[in-house]
Parts: sequence; C-alpha cells; structure tokens
Amino acid sequence: MPYVADTIAHLNRTSPAQHEFYQACEEVLLSLRPLLDNDPKYRKYGIIDRIVEPERQIMFRVAWVDDRGQVQVNKGYRVQFNSALGPYKGGIRFHPSVNAGIIKFLGFEQIFKNALTGLAIGGGKGGSNFDPKGKSEQEIMRFCQAFMNELYRHVGATVDVPAGDIGVGAREIGYMYGQYKKLTGSYEGVLTGKGLKWGGSLGRKEATGYGTVYFADNMLRDIGESLEGKQCAVSGAGNVAIYTVEKLYHFGAKPITVSDSSGFVHDPAGIDLELLKQVKEVERTSLAEYAKRRGGVRFVPVSDYPAGRNLVWSVPCDAAFPSATQNELNGEDAKELLKNGCTLVAEGANMPSTQEAVEAFLAANILYGPGKAANAGGVATSQLEMAQNASMQQWTFEEVDSKLQRIMAGIYQSASETAREFGAERNLVLGANIAGFRKVADAMIEQGVV
Repeated sequence: MPYVADTIAHLNRTSPAQHEFYQACEEVLLSLRPLLDNDPKYRKYGIIDRIVEPERQIMFRVAWVDDRGQVQVNKGYRVQFNSALGPYKGGIRFHPSVNAGIIKFLGFEQIFKNALTGLAIGGGKGGSNFDPKGKSEQEIMRFCQAFMNELYRHVGATVDVPAGDIGVGAREIGYMYGQYKKLTGSYEGVLTGKGLKWGGSLGRKEATGYGTVYFADNMLRDIGESLEGKQCAVSGAGNVAIYTVEKLYHFGAKPITVSDSSGFVHDPAGIDLELLKQVKEVERTSLAEYAKRRGGVRFVPVSDYPAGRNLVWSVPCDAAFPSATQNELNGEDAKELLKNGCTLVAEGANMPSTQEAVEAFLAANILYGPGKAANAGGVATSQLEMAQNASMQQWTFEEVDSKLQRIMAGIYQSASETAREFGAERNLVLGANIAGFRKVADAMIEQGVV
C-alpha cells in the first residue's frame, strides 16, 4: 500500500511531530484499501491528498489576566478540516495536552464521524492548552472571553458551529456565547451545548454517552443478545462516562468502573450514579472523594499504575466503554480485557484505543464499535440543536432521544452493511471508515477541485 506510506511520509515532512494525527490518518487510509483498489476515481481526483489537508488552520494567541492581575498567554486553535457536506462542526477542547497535532487528529476523525450521522455537517475541531482545573469562575470567564475575541471572526451559524469537548461544558459555552453575541450583535446558533433558556437542546448533555450505549445495543441485537445483566467497565468520569453509566442502567447492565486523572474506582455493586454526579458535576472533585463516601469500593491511584498501563482495563467485565481520552487503551490493556472475557468494546472517546489494541479486538472477532461510529451521538444531537435554532423551536427530550436512537441505528446499519459489502463482516472499523469516506469524497468530486 504505497499510497499510505507515501501520504504518512508527506505528512511527517509537512506537519512534523503530529503523531496522533498520523495515527488517525493511517488507520483510515489502511481501511480504505478495498475501496481504492476497486474504484480508481478517488485516486484520480486526488481525494487522498486533499482530504488529509485541512481547508483552513487557525492558530492564535489568547492573552488574559488571572486573579492576581498577572497576564497569562495560551495558544488557541481552530482547524476547519472539511466542508463538503455542510458547515464545519466539532468541539472545542481546553486541556494542557492540546497542540496542533491533537486538534488535527480530532478534526480529521470528525469529518467521517459527522458524515456517518447522515446530517449536513462538515468536520472541524478547536481548543487551547488552557487548563480549567484550579481556576476560579472569574478566570475561566475571562479566558473564554479572550478566546472568543479571536474565534468569532471565523465561526457562524452556516460557517462553523463549535461545541464543547474535554474541559468545555455548559459554563464555558455560556461565557463564549455571551462574548460572541456582544462582539457581533447577533443572536444565532453559532455554538451548540448552550443553556436550555437560550437556545440549547434537551438531551444534548446526555447524547454522547447515551448514543454509545445505543450503538452497543445495536451490535448486540444483531447477534441476538442484549446488554441486560452485563458487567461493564467504563473509563472517564466526565460528561460522556456519566451518561454512559446512566444509560447502561436503563438497559439493565451494571457499570462497575469509572476513572479520572487521579485513578479509578471499582464498585462491584454498581456505580452509584447520583454520588458520581454529585462528586464530578457539582463539586468538580476527584474520584478519591467518591471512594471515601461509598463503602465496598476499591480506589486505585494513578501512581499505582504500572508504566504504560491503564488499570481500569484489568477489571473483569463483559463489555468495555473507553470514554476518557485518546490512546487510553493500549495493546497490553486489550490483551487483559480479552483474557478476562470481554466480548464488546464501544468507544465513547475519540480514538481511545491504540492501533495495537484495535488489531487485537479485530483479531479476536469481538464486537468492536470504533469511536467515529459509536460516539457520534453527541455531534448528531448538536446538529439537532442547530436545526431547532434555525426554526426557533425547542423539541422535547423524548423527541430528541427518539431521533438520537434512529441516528445511532442508522450509523450501525451503514457501517455494518458497508463492512459486509467489502467481505469484512463485523469489521466496523473498515465499514465506518469506508462509509464515511465515500460520502465525503463523492461530494468533493461533485463540487470540483476547491
């Protein structure tokens, strides 16, 4: 597959030291081999060379003043990757790990994830290396306002509609939206994840976690099984993980783990959802506090993890829901999961499994839902928020949830049917990548070389 090696070598030269971006590109390109071998038009029109390059990369300085009166400076990013199917759509991440390569990998994944939803949205991503942890409300507000002072020039309801991501929740969206409105004098749906009183959608907060569980349910129902009674390991303790836990209970499953940057909790009786929400959503503290208040649980601090391992995946389970961050589950973790009887992995985070882990899951022929398919419920519901804003309506929670269930079933059907079309039944990595790529690439060809 010389085109894969050539493309990755080219990206190494032109976009140096962006390893997560190379990983995302390689994973997609390797999956596309059967399509590219069968249909030369994608090579003829230079789609591969075009699709791995963002249409626009915006990098900017974010200067703000902390509570001591000291000027702080962070880096800001917005990568507008592909608009063949609609306005750029993708979250904003505030985390110290954010750099150009992270944002590009996320934006590249977003292209195909958004295409799989069947909705009219392109792919983009943004963020900053700002860390909200330990900051006061006033510092977070000042940073969000400073960030929007630059970003507002590049976004709009039919241009680019950002949402939240790690470190960016309803509070941060509110501060950014208020500043956008002040700068532009325009009240429009330029951000999603807004408050319910001013344009937000019921169900958006729950959507990524709920959608991941709906996707897992579709995988199981296709082989005559269900989630009921299954022991489920969940990583993360943010928005995605919390609502994955909630929806697993709705299906009669038992979520037994959650994790954060301090360590992980194993709760054999089942995660106490209300306590988890209190600790993480209200008090915004670590899972060590959950363990203090909840009897019969095991808390393992990160300092006790062996080098290169994530011990949350050492807990025996029937199904795993990696819902924290990229590359949190490596080849050794995958072997441990498989050894302990895990037969389903549904990714709530973006690219949480390394390539070695993905290969192990595929080789074991377990049910494996890659992130660009399994966690697309969040961006799908963001687009539903855009539709409500455009028509000046607010749908009920039941309406939004019903649409989300249909979208996730459609994503599963598209990925599984495409996998079968190319003789790779159960390989939803190949199915999702080809289905998403084909839709975007055909639109690019029809719109000319732009």
